[in-house]
Amino acid sequence: MMAALASCAALPGGAPKPLDTYELTAPDITSVRRRPRVQVLVAEPSALKSLDGQNIVVKTSGTSLAYLDGAQWGDRLPKIVQARLAETFQRSGAFGGVGKPGEGLAIDYQIVTDVRAFEIVASGGEKARAALFVRLLNDRNGVIVAERLFEADAAVSGSGNDAYVDALNRAFGEAAGEIACPGRIPPLTD
Repeated sequence: MMAALASCAALPGGAPKPLDTYELTAPDITSVRRRPRVQVLVAEPSALKSLDGQNIVVKTSGTSLAYLDGAQWGDRLPKIVQARLAETFQRSGAFGGVGKPGEGLAIDYQIVTDVRAFEIVASGGEKARAALFVRLLNDRNGVIVAERLFEADAAVSGSGNDAYVDALNRAFGEAAGEIACPGRIPPLTD
């Protein structure tokens, strides 16, 4: 792990080594209850500055953070989380429409997310942790219908950037699947 955190070595000719670029995948889920007249908007998640970028966070101790050397997300982490949460809700088939801001939906509810943790935990055994605090907001009256923290951990299997990001992807997939899972969202009026 410490080698992955070391400084980037320059290649011959002075050019820095290219970064490995990663993406998350949306889990496959199926809905039990369909709400064909309900449309949901997935807002861009909020996050602290350490998580609001392309760097992949490594928590080296209780309060110390570093970034995974030689690796980055393909976009800002909140944008990726937003896109994959929207895709997860779309795959569920539970709603008549699921989208993001600017897509022209006449929305009924918003999924408002705060990325609380999205990191490799290096102390006490390597694992990935995803923690997403989600609010379901009635867009018509501004009332929060439900809110909950969704957390998931996944063990790192192997070494290197691919293994770390695979564990993050599995932790995210578990949390996202729980968020969009039938029964996690309270009954909505159709």
